[in-house]
Amino acid sequence: MPRCYIGAFLCHNMKKASLLAIFFIALSNLVSAQNNDSLVIVNASWNTKRIAAKTTLNTYHFDQKNLFSSNQYISYIEIKRKGNAPVFAFGNEVKVKKTTSTFGKELGAIAAINGTFFDVANGGSVDFIKMNGTVIKPNVLDKNGNRTRHQQTAIVIDNKGRLALKKWDKTPNWENNLTEKDIMVSGPLLVFNKNVEELDSSSFTKSRHPRTAIGIKANGKVILLTVDGRQENSAGVSLYELTNVMRWLGCVSAINLDGGGSTTLWVREGVVNHPSDNKTWDHEGERKVANVVILKKK
Repeated sequence: MPRCYIGAFLCHNMKKASLLAIFFIALSNLVSAQNNDSLVIVNASWNTKRIAAKTTLNTYHFDQKNLFSSNQYISYIEIKRKGNAPVFAFGNEVKVKKTTSTFGKELGAIAAINGTFFDVANGGSVDFIKMNGTVIKPNVLDKNGNRTRHQQTAIVIDNKGRLALKKWDKTPNWENNLTEKDIMVSGPLLVFNKNVEELDSSSFTKSRHPRTAIGIKANGKVILLTVDGRQENSAGVSLYELTNVMRWLGCVSAINLDGGGSTTLWVREGVVNHPSDNKTWDHEGERKVANVVILKKK
């Protein structure tokens, strides 16, 4: 082989080797960062308080830029699925909007978390809601007549007040055929039966925002979670990061709900997280919403 060809051949292969090396170093750094973040979550000294039978409130402020290289404030309620544990229900308004705390107080709830997506200007859910066997609101489809990413999972509550998640089976009338009398459609789905769901690459998915989520652990415990955002004290998370948080907390299935300014977690003593609508690090910045998921006495 002529010398010039040998040189070109070696140069080409060295470039390929360098690119592969850069790829594997980046992959290794990503895995290492995720491992570190998972340890930060698992090893955090969570502030834990019992708020009802079989029910705890857990909060922690990661204030050293030590979670996803940022400050984060995470709050979640964990409910055991047995004995005299509280049961789940929905709160909904067709036109009037209320804060999550108002919903909670009016419904005599133990706790409440904001629900699915809604028409900010006019009120009312844009996703399917059925309560007590009556369809309150069908899905508002996109301009092409297709369901959105937040219309592909159902939060269902059975007649004993137990909550579960069900995944869209691709049929057009799927939610209407579910047998539960209380159904709230939302999403995107993050994890289902231990399988991490594929997310799109939209700004909504990749950008950091306040987030609200529900997760179910392998032992049946349910988690209602908020991550604050749009604040120096808490940056918020992407849906990829939210997926990891839910998995690291032990969830085998998890769903994202409406977030942003809507993100609110309330208990009878008051708002737990720091809603972002007033752009102030306090508990007063609640946005009025159309629906909630609540815990109530059995």
